[in-house]
Amino acid sequence: MCGITGWVSFDRDLRAEKTALDAMTETMACRGPDDRGVWAEGPAALGHRRLAIIDLPGGRQPMTAGTPHGTVALVYSGETYNFTELRRELTGRGHRFTTDSDTEVVLRGYLEWGEALPERLNGMYAFAVWDGRADKLLMVRDRMGIKPFYFHPTADGVLFGSEPKAILANPLARRRVKLDGLRELFTMIKTPGHAVWDGMREVEPGTVVTVDRDGVRTRRYWELETRPHTDDRDTTVARVRTLLDDIVRRQLVADVPRCTLLSGGLDSSALTALGARQLAGDGEKIRSFAVDFAGQTENFVADELRGTPDTPFVHDVARTSGTDHQDIVLDAQALADPAIREKVVRARDLPAGFGDMDASLHLLFRAIREHSTVALSGESADEVFGGYLQFFDERARTADAFPWLVTMGRHFGEDADVLRPS
Repeated sequence: MCGITGWVSFDRDLRAEKTALDAMTETMACRGPDDRGVWAEGPAALGHRRLAIIDLPGGRQPMTAGTPHGTVALVYSGETYNFTELRRELTGRGHRFTTDSDTEVVLRGYLEWGEALPERLNGMYAFAVWDGRADKLLMVRDRMGIKPFYFHPTADGVLFGSEPKAILANPLARRRVKLDGLRELFTMIKTPGHAVWDGMREVEPGTVVTVDRDGVRTRRYWELETRPHTDDRDTTVARVRTLLDDIVRRQLVADVPRCTLLSGGLDSSALTALGARQLAGDGEKIRSFAVDFAGQTENFVADELRGTPDTPFVHDVARTSGTDHQDIVLDAQALADPAIREKVVRARDLPAGFGDMDASLHLLFRAIREHSTVALSGESADEVFGGYLQFFDERARTADAFPWLVTMGRHFGEDADVLRPS
């Protein structure tokens, strides 16, 4: 997962601010338990907490490259799935690599292509590059915003971090929430770029934020476009299968144990089957994990959202795909543990959350971490493939509002006109 943070202050030498930088970096120890590193030079300071995935000894950060006109330094969170192809291209252009990490590929890619680098990356990432040749900072977030990235402009520069807590650890950031932030908390709506905390913003998905002595500038390097789908069904099926095969293959590249999160639904089952087949070709069996709750299958009662228990489907898929499967069974006492609840609230940096869902995810991932570092899941597949109930609800589709608000309205009241059909 990794955590990045940093501080740019054009009016001071940040080598004298090690205490503040250390405090910012340590707030993200849970994101990067394997290593830590800090770097400072003149007006720039960078911090990193590492979860080691590729090239365990060689991928330490912050990573720097010396040039005749100044140092270029990088802190990076995420993975670049096409790093092998980019490395090959950069080697052909004369670059020499000292590690096998994708981090060095991103750093060398910036030296070669500058601000045009993000358009070449296939992956999930949030990274910051300090370019000492021009005294400027670039903050880059992946196309879909998978990796979190926050920043806080200051009078003479900027603070940034993977999480708000990293920024709030700096004395320049005020721990204050104003009216707009409260609206975000209580309306369950996420405004792009808004970070709830006063003065703090998000680097938006598909965006580069540049900070120099002239201020802060934003450039969008990618955005989702809609266009007519003209392929027939067979062509569409083949295309989706090709993309999924490629995605799973790239995301299984790691120097640490890998697994899948298996719920028994279509999305996670498909990824598990593909991952199992690909690793079987290398003589390896993939692990799979599922979360279950004590007594749920025996006492299951169907409702509007869930018509059947998950566990029988989970076991069918695990057996068919030949995975090394384990159920993580939780009970009410574990979910109600105040220490667990405190941890999940702190992890969100906000009081709003999803209650027992957050606690169960924390406990699930804590158990998985004893065996695996990389986990593939079907996250966001409902958005891509139409898996939510509102996709099949005519009232939700015709209401002059976000479709999920119609579902919420059924449970919490329908006072707003936007929840009535147009």
